[in-house]
Amino acid sequence: MFKYKSPLAVAIAAESLLTSAAAGADDASLTTQIVDTFYKIYGTHPGFRVNHAKGVVAEGSFVATPSASALSRAALFDGSSIPVTVRFSNDGGLPSVSDGAPSNPKGMAIKFHMPGGAEVDMVLLAVKFFPVASGEEFRDLLVAISESPADAPKPTKLDQFSASHPSFPASFGSAPTPDSFADQEYHGIDAFIFVDKSGHRQAVRYVMTPEKSVTLTAEEAARKPPNFLVDDLPARIAKKPVVFHLKAQLAAAGDQTKDPSQPWPDDRKVVDLGVLTLDTPVDTLEAQKKLLFLPNRLTDGIELSDDRLPVIRSEVYALSFARRGS
Repeated sequence: MFKYKSPLAVAIAAESLLTSAAAGADDASLTTQIVDTFYKIYGTHPGFRVNHAKGVVAEGSFVATPSASALSRAALFDGSSIPVTVRFSNDGGLPSVSDGAPSNPKGMAIKFHMPGGAEVDMVLLAVKFFPVASGEEFRDLLVAISESPADAPKPTKLDQFSASHPSFPASFGSAPTPDSFADQEYHGIDAFIFVDKSGHRQAVRYVMTPEKSVTLTAEEAARKPPNFLVDDLPARIAKKPVVFHLKAQLAAAGDQTKDPSQPWPDDRKVVDLGVLTLDTPVDTLEAQKKLLFLPNRLTDGIELSDDRLPVIRSEVYALSFARRGS
């Protein structure tokens, strides 16, 4: 089993991210507003994430295909077996949320443990595109949610936001509840740039596909026990390894990379990057609390695009990690 870094070491790394020159005053203010609004919506749950609070962890390995190494010079894609730690999660900041709750997209975060102790992170969502275009719009969405309690007069602030941002309801409607975390497709809603050995640059978006996809109707999900997804994964892995295929959707000339709420056409070429195999459940809550996944924790051969959301998300995750660690 992979040995986790101490909470102190991870907290120091998180603090360094927050105080780096890359995190300007505007980013810091936006980051604080987002985290504070999450607390306003969900309350304070010491030790838990402000979002995707409920989850389950497994370990395994990733082996890339030759097609991946042709697209990117990243060591992640050199064909060797890379140990991974993966956390699946529910949306929202409630640790007790039912796994079958409606309009609750699931998450999948992968930490690749590279030779020499380096890490590469990948944060995926079950939605096919992000509900909003920017960090500022995400803050505005959270504020609208916080100001729309059940007894609020109609139209609520959230109703008004949904009407002016149709990508929000469309995004959440693109991810039905699965029968298992292992049977759902996950998407990297942000664009990244692959750089190959000759310096050629290719914009990509990740897709993580299961061996089979099985979804539940709202009625079926409502009848399930509250922890059916969290309980299923370790039991499933105990019977046989869970396998996913990491793929990259390739942007064509003219495809924008800045707005995560605008997906590329479905006819864009998709390349198989490799096989991710999960064979070891990690069932301790303390292991989850020590994990920090940062979408901008990359490696040579994989770069940020002009989409700012991975940076904003990383700063939000780092701040919320530092708060829950304290």
